Amino acid sequence: MNTHENFSAESDARRSVPPRPWSPGEQMRQDTLVRYLGAVATAAARQTGTQTPASAAEARPAVSPAPGPLPLVRDVMDVPAVSVHDDLPYRDIARLLAREGTSAVPVVDAEDHVVGVVSESDLLAKVAFDASGHRPGPVGRLRERRMHGKAHGETAAALMTSPAITVLPGATVAEAAWLAALSRLKRIPVTDRDGRLVGVVRRDALLQSLIRDDAGIRAEVEGRIASLCPPADREAVTVAVHDGSVELTGRVPAATADRLVAEIEAITDVVEVKNLLTAD
Repeated sequence: MNTHENFSAESDARRSVPPRPWSPGEQMRQDTLVRYLGAVATAAARQTGTQTPASAAEARPAVSPAPGPLPLVRDVMDVPAVSVHDDLPYRDIARLLAREGTSAVPVVDAEDHVVGVVSESDLLAKVAFDASGHRPGPVGRLRERRMHGKAHGETAAALMTSPAITVLPGATVAEAAWLAALSRLKRIPVTDRDGRLVGVVRRDALLQSLIRDDAGIRAEVEGRIASLCPPADREAVTVAVHDGSVELTGRVPAATADRLVAEIEAITDVVEVKNLLTAD
C-alpha cells in the first residue's frame, strides 16, 4: 500500500468511527458559548458603532444592543492580582501555580511593570526539553532553537512569554473578550497606562458579565410584548425563559405572532424561541 492509499484508508477508518456522545452538560456549554459569541459581537458593535461582524451573524441571528452602559474591565477584574517577580526560580513558580490553582501568572519587574506571562506550558516545555536531551542542529528551525534556549532558563524572566498581552481597566468587557478570544487566553493582566499591574481579568468573568440571566432576558421580552401588542393581546401571552431559551404561549393574531417572534429572536442572549402561540 502506497502513502496515498494508506492515508485514504486512515481517513475512511476515522469517518467510520461513530461520534462520541456529548457529556452531561455539553449542550448547556454549547448554548452558553453561542450566547457569549453573540453578546461579545453585539457589545463590540455597539462600542464601535458598526454592524455585527459576519462571523457572529453566522453563529446566531442578528442581535440588538443590550440596554444600559457597557461593563468595564475594572468592574470584573480580580484584585489583587497574583504575580511573580522576574527573578523567581522555576520550581517556585510551579509551587505558586499549584497553590493558586491557576495555569498562568503575570511576571513583573521591581517596579511592578508587567514584562511577560509565565504558564504551566512554559514549565512543561522546559521539563520536556531537559528530559529529552534533544539539541537542535545547526540548520534547525529558528523557532526550535528559541524554544531550546528558553527551556534552559531557570527564572521567570527566561521562561516567560514576552511581551505580555494586557488590557486597561477602562476598556470595555467586550474589547477584553475579543482580545481573549483572538489571543486564546484564559487570563489577561490588567495594567495602568504606565504598564504597572493592577489586576487580572478571567475569561469566565468576561463571559458572565456579558451574558444576562434569565430574569433579565424575560424582562426585555415582556417589554417587547408590551410595545408590540395591544393590551388585550399582551395579557394573553405567557413567557417562560430557561437557560436563554424563550417559550411563548397564548393566543394572538398570526401577524402579531410572527413579528413578536422575530423581535424576540433578535434579543441579546436569546438562544432560541419556542413559538407555541396559536392564532386567533
